[in-house]
Amino acid sequence: MQQSLGFDVYLNSSYDEAITAVTAELQKEGFGVLTEIDVKATLKKKLDVDFRPYKILGACNPTLAHQALSLVPEVGLLLPCNVTVAQEEDGRIHISIINPQQMLGVVEHPDLEAIACDAEERLKRVAAALS
Repeated sequence: MQQSLGFDVYLNSSYDEAITAVTAELQKEGFGVLTEIDVKATLKKKLDVDFRPYKILGACNPTLAHQALSLVPEVGLLLPCNVTVAQEEDGRIHISIINPQQMLGVVEHPDLEAIACDAEERLKRVAAALS
């Protein structure tokens, strides 16, 4: 059985409304969207492949990132926290938010656990607010 990488939410909204809602809920928890990768547009441009609407949002809470990077600079390889927003075949919007415990759990440093827990609680509240 595959372990979940994050928190999943399904919305009955438009794709653009979902992007806006996710961004707003992330902001309420202190996360900004640093990067936005439009997978559909990229695959069309690079491979001439048609793909469903799918974006990867790179979310970062500056305070938590600073704490983690100060403890273990290499943790930058695991940042930012990714959130995907994808339109399913049935029209529903699937939002998946990385679980920081899963992401930072690969780094063995006891003080990172508290930071990961804080980030996890914040991102769980984002998922709950979107549900």
